[in-house]
Amino acid sequence: MEPVTNDHLIKQAAAGDAEAFARLIEEHYMLIYKIAYKWCGRREDAEDIAQEVCIKLPEKLAGYRGDAKFTSWLYRITINAAKDYGRTRSRVNQREVAFVDGFDAASDEPGPEQKVIALEAYQHIHTLPEGIRDAVLLVFSEDMNHKQAAEALGCAETTVSWRIFQARKLLKPLLTERHGKTRKGAYAG
Repeated sequence: MEPVTNDHLIKQAAAGDAEAFARLIEEHYMLIYKIAYKWCGRREDAEDIAQEVCIKLPEKLAGYRGDAKFTSWLYRITINAAKDYGRTRSRVNQREVAFVDGFDAASDEPGPEQKVIALEAYQHIHTLPEGIRDAVLLVFSEDMNHKQAAEALGCAETTVSWRIFQARKLLKPLLTERHGKTRKGAYAG
């Protein structure tokens, strides 16, 4: 018996196979939840967003053409759902933020100072314009390269590079204002 690939599961799920869809969700639910959490910052909201994505996914699968990797397509679907959710909930100032991997690459176990800086950087990131914020979260928090982030966002790689550059310009004064010198790995470059 040959192993079932994502492509095979996607085709079966798009055709209405409930078992294939369940398997697809089982394999990708944590990715959906993780993306949602990084965009909204609250566990309860991330669960709601993930559930919304799972509910809408059967309908959206019919539109998956395979031009991008399935996970990149799933990123885009989840990011859009998180944005929609955020617009309807307006909870920008009520964030329950956990330390996010990637804020301080110099340390496996961040100390209290690194956690404070990371939390402040994360909060500042969420004040950035939407496109810039999305690029920063994908590149630094999800550890994607600019090409992968561009695929997930449905834009050009140069657009992602420009957005990262803009984010550094916007974040550097905010982070240096409070901490003197910007720490490497705190997104201000």
